[in-house]
Amino acid sequence: MTLSHANITWLYVRAFVDELARAGVQNVCVCPGSRSTPLALTFAENKNIRLWMHLDERACAFFALGLAKASRAPVALVCTSGSAAANFFPAVVEAHAARVPLIVLTSDRPPELRDTGAPQTIDQIKMYGAYAKWFAEIALPEANAEMLSYARTMAGRAAAQAQASPAGVVHFNMPFREPLMPLPVEITVSDAERDAYFGRAEGKAFVEISRAKNVPDEKIISNLAQSLAQHERGLIVAGMQNDAQFPNAVTELANVLGYPILADPLSQVRCGEHCRENVMDAYDAFLRDTKMAQRLAPEIVVRFGAIPTSKPVLQYLQQHANARQILIDDANWNEPAHIASEMVRSDAMVFCNALAEKISAPRQKSAWLTEWQNINAQTKSAISAQLGTYDEFFEGRVFAELAALLPNGTTFFASSSMPVRDMDTFFPSNARRIRFLANRGANGIDGVVSTALGAGAAGREKVVLVIGDLALYHDLNGLLAAKLHKLNALIILLNNDGGGIFSFLPQAAYPKHFEQLFGTPHGLNFEHAAKLYDAHFVSATSWDEFRAAVKESLSRAGLDIVQVKTNRETNVTMHRAVWKAVANRIRSNTDTKPAYAD
Repeated sequence: MTLSHANITWLYVRAFVDELARAGVQNVCVCPGSRSTPLALTFAENKNIRLWMHLDERACAFFALGLAKASRAPVALVCTSGSAAANFFPAVVEAHAARVPLIVLTSDRPPELRDTGAPQTIDQIKMYGAYAKWFAEIALPEANAEMLSYARTMAGRAAAQAQASPAGVVHFNMPFREPLMPLPVEITVSDAERDAYFGRAEGKAFVEISRAKNVPDEKIISNLAQSLAQHERGLIVAGMQNDAQFPNAVTELANVLGYPILADPLSQVRCGEHCRENVMDAYDAFLRDTKMAQRLAPEIVVRFGAIPTSKPVLQYLQQHANARQILIDDANWNEPAHIASEMVRSDAMVFCNALAEKISAPRQKSAWLTEWQNINAQTKSAISAQLGTYDEFFEGRVFAELAALLPNGTTFFASSSMPVRDMDTFFPSNARRIRFLANRGANGIDGVVSTALGAGAAGREKVVLVIGDLALYHDLNGLLAAKLHKLNALIILLNNDGGGIFSFLPQAAYPKHFEQLFGTPHGLNFEHAAKLYDAHFVSATSWDEFRAAVKESLSRAGLDIVQVKTNRETNVTMHRAVWKAVANRIRSNTDTKPAYAD
């Protein structure tokens, strides 16, 4: 059987893409280009993988990131050769840091055209460096059984490696020679070669790859169970998690131990149908009070996942560095504060279940837990009362309002910088299933719109994004995805005409160059951008208008932008007034000496 070069390329790439689908890849994000033609056309023809077309590489990569994060499955990403691949870099960095599975397929010129001045040719070998957990230069296409088996095996390995703990980025550089257009032909092969050419029967993967969760050693669990049973003043800190089973597991463990949980929204523990009796949701406000942070001194801390969003929590843990602090993580080293005294390599859900089973009897409710619950309740009451005095727009109140408006099953995305912090402080616990997402790997504000829209594409409900004006400006190109793919999204735009978070930082004390270098006012009218992308735009002028606009948006399909204009200086003042009100309330309602100190 004699095949043309175009036919060889087509058979080779078809085997690779077919095997990705068999390995569980259901989505691919593609950008236009010539050198990527074999991949793009083959993905478009594959009925088991949904193709999401994007015009901007950076927006495309962040969309894939959000889709992979929300679906908890690897997403493929395709671009042509040259600088196109460099535009994937910011999303690759975030995926690495946030442990999101991506399979990045960068098309390339063949080796003979590199370092020759050929157009659209750069060095793409290991271009993402340590941010890719596995890199491979895929061999040039050949259409024999051995090389087709290789293509299928590499595809299966890519999907498995992207998901293996810690999940992350697999980068394949794939060179192609011209001609690039496939010319399908009828192929006759022997029975021995059939699986390599057409895949295994019944849709089976070419190589079945099993994945197992990291399981803690039974002796470690037994020792911990005995130790924790002796310590009443324990605490669970739940950082960012993406396991749907984690909330039930960790709250059951907390109930057995009688420990409060400081539940970062991104842990998925704060809201939902699981037991939330021990869930603390106002810690960011009351731990700002130094006396209260000292009063609530723990003997032992069990921490899951990344360091929480809340800076007061980090400072509290540092203040009590002499307490026994145990970090549970199944990969890497999520301990920037260097205060953990023990590290247990384990899947978080598996660890919780194993430890809860080893506790002989649930602890009776203690004075320690009761005080945490009382302080948390007083703090929420103080926050609510203070927010009720704010007739003008306050960024923190946006999250309290949304907590009452978002329906069950909402995917709620918060931008980096101030929004994710205000979400942590002001979004209270409730029984509705709210999935909280954010780009908290590298914590950048680039690509937020695209990531949120990608997350929304993974579900049926309308995704809700709260974003600042600078972050929206950074990723205006990302709005095109909503128009192209008819996505449903509500964007709450907190427009304070600049970088609001800097007003909270020491730089604000030096006004001479503050606005030029940090405040960075821009004066943009985002209503024009909304029209460009066929979005429905409302600029609310009161809380009643805000609530009405949100309710209307949630009731219909399409892209909506609801703008809330705030003042950066006033926003700082209002935040500090909330914290002062909390400190006054909890100090006046706590005993001089805590009962558990007896």
